[in-house]
Amino acid sequence: MDVAIGFDTSCYTTSVAAVDAGGRVVASERTLLPVPSGQRGLRQSEAVFAHIRQVPPLARRVREQTSGAAVCAVAASAAPRDARDSYMPVFLVGAGHAQTLASLMDVPCYLVSHQQGHIAAGELCNPPMPQRFAALHLSGGTTELLLCEGEKLTKLGGSLDLHAGQLIDRVGVKMGLPFPAGPELEKLAAAAGPAKALLPASLERGDLDCHLSGAETQCERWIQRGTHPNAKIAAEVFDLLARTVARMIAAACAQADVSQALAVGGVASSALWRELTRARLAKLNGGAELRFGRPEYSGDNAAGVAWLGMKRFLASGGQSR
Repeated sequence: MDVAIGFDTSCYTTSVAAVDAGGRVVASERTLLPVPSGQRGLRQSEAVFAHIRQVPPLARRVREQTSGAAVCAVAASAAPRDARDSYMPVFLVGAGHAQTLASLMDVPCYLVSHQQGHIAAGELCNPPMPQRFAALHLSGGTTELLLCEGEKLTKLGGSLDLHAGQLIDRVGVKMGLPFPAGPELEKLAAAAGPAKALLPASLERGDLDCHLSGAETQCERWIQRGTHPNAKIAAEVFDLLARTVARMIAAACAQADVSQALAVGGVASSALWRELTRARLAKLNGGAELRFGRPEYSGDNAAGVAWLGMKRFLASGGQSR
């Protein structure tokens, strides 16, 4: 069996994975970056040093799980997006490890974008998506609507200020929750019962673009004044994101003339958000079919990166044993 090894060193997570020629994830190891209590992330320099420390033990665990397999290719996310000016220092760690490993093993190395890796991870363990489909990348660093045509991604819309994951993390940290705050905020929201839609959705350009910073300001007021229990505020945040995103997905499918959409990113791993968004999209009756990647591959991870590396290896004429 041949496997492709993938590296992803994002602003949140260190990840190493291995995928075989059939798209089976043979190994997937990841760990969050260590963020001190009360903080909402790390500076790039701090994140780089954390990745340098965390990659070797993850790589060892992946190799233990792939004992007997031959590495045919290596891949890494080298930039946030597939654009000339897209750059973050954190991705140099994964790209550097990948290029070094590929050189020592005399196998090809493929550099992709973090966003391409997210889309590919969302397709793993799912029925094949059509050649053209819409995607929603929803995380702490990105809220974007995309038209996917193979590996080509074209931006259709997104947030004009705060990202969805930032809204969740900032509200959660303000409540005293650990960063990243998504899992704990979701627990609060699930326990609160149905929301009352107290946060108005703010969309522009035919629902392709949104604003989320106003919702953060309102939630901070509620927290400071103590007018609403934390659980109720959490429920309002998830409800707002579901209402906003459902309208954006419907608009993107109409704009691009596609009927299927895929949601990826850390926020898209939330079971509560998925349930609320499905229900809201059904009410819009736009005919758009929304799919989700497996929760374990929705957040930052290297599985999609490894899968892209394997697909490029096979497309180049490489033979997988």
